[in-house]
Amino acid sequence: MDKIDHAILDMLQRDGRKPFTEIAHALGVSEGTVRNRVARLVEDGVLHIVGIVDPAAIGLHTPAVVGVTVQPARVEEVARAIAEFPEVTYLIMVSGEFDLWVEVQCRDRDHLATFLNDRLLRVPGVVRTQTFITLRTYKMAHGAPGVEA
Repeated sequence: MDKIDHAILDMLQRDGRKPFTEIAHALGVSEGTVRNRVARLVEDGVLHIVGIVDPAAIGLHTPAVVGVTVQPARVEEVARAIAEFPEVTYLIMVSGEFDLWVEVQCRDRDHLATFLNDRLLRVPGVVRTQTFITLRTYKMAHGAPGVEA
């Protein structure tokens, strides 16, 4: 990847629908160059062009993050099970007090309580959870930070 690839990524992270002609003009290259590079970035798995939805706009008013402690040697198994829940939008293995960090989007507090008690806590291997309800979001980045080539 070179400076042009990084610049293309930066522009598409700011506006995923930015026309290739505008990107090409800003970078001083042809539209075909931009089109080919974007195609290669997508094919290589570097770039995924998706639509980002505002959860509150579709009725999901109770976002939360859940720290999950798992029985030793069962992290992968538990993570696979948790990843199947439609409420889960982000799932990572972490170091520290918890084994997994799970971001969920729920309709309301009742939905969150049902998710926690009837689904998450019943996954074999889950030892305990600690839930943090999101009160306000100050920044939400959807891509990698700008990186110099």
